[in-house]
Amino acid sequence: MQKAQARGKIATYYELTKPKIWYLLVFTAFGATITASNVYNVEVSPATWALMLFGVAAGSAAANTLTNYHDRDIDSIMERTKSRPIPSGRISPPEKARDFGLVLAGISLACAFATSYTAGFWNGIWAGIFMTFGLVNNVAVYSHALKRRSRTNIILGGLCGGAPPLIGHAAVTLQGLWDLGMVMGGLVFIWIPMHIWALTLHFKDDYNKVNVPMLTAVQSEKTSARVIAISTLVMVLFSVVPFFLTHEGKPVMSEIYLYTAIASGALMLILSFWVIAKPSEKSSWVLFKFSSPYLAVLFIALMVDSGFR
Repeated sequence: MQKAQARGKIATYYELTKPKIWYLLVFTAFGATITASNVYNVEVSPATWALMLFGVAAGSAAANTLTNYHDRDIDSIMERTKSRPIPSGRISPPEKARDFGLVLAGISLACAFATSYTAGFWNGIWAGIFMTFGLVNNVAVYSHALKRRSRTNIILGGLCGGAPPLIGHAAVTLQGLWDLGMVMGGLVFIWIPMHIWALTLHFKDDYNKVNVPMLTAVQSEKTSARVIAISTLVMVLFSVVPFFLTHEGKPVMSEIYLYTAIASGALMLILSFWVIAKPSEKSSWVLFKFSSPYLAVLFIALMVDSGFR
């Protein structure tokens, strides 16, 4: 009986971290690490791998947990979120969730800075800086400062999405951190608005119910569809940037990545134009569901292509 209760409690706290979100973020960090190690011919030690992956997982889980704690009042009203662990009463008092999130944040920072001992002093410093930035941007800037005040909240508040790839790159090498690393981080950052706006268009009534001014919830469906299409186009155009990067006079990526980016981007554009032609909950939901695999495909292409160098 006690074992079953313990497993149930663990499952509840695991759910609190929104694993479907941090799985993808950890994958982008993993992809950035593989890509950077291939491009710059650097071997990654098992200890660095462990610290990087566990740190990004803990940091992403911490951010999700702390934003869940902050949003517990509106989550209890929205149909989509009222069954989450805090509003449903499965974690009570809510401060337990806050403390759990703070512990995860501390672990993530310790792991990031500890890569100074497994990869290099400045590798750990930059990994720690990016981890700190990601946590502060997501919790303080997006959740506390912007989410309930500005319809463009996810733009400035989405900068944190670029942190995992930058942490993954920094943990390997500082070579190319400010071009390839920033571009990989930029892929996630530019992807986030399209991803979130498609979701909020689908659940616009929920967001309006709690007065959260997500752009596609407060604008008309026609305007929202155009915004989503424009953001998708920007994402697709930016996705080909890695093909034009060079290292030691040679292209970082080949046609393998380019054609993958073009093909997957074409699908996303078709779906976004469908949203324009028929702005509805169904079309926006389909675009939202395809957006996560799309980002994963880009990072798979980066890893595969760089592996042929």
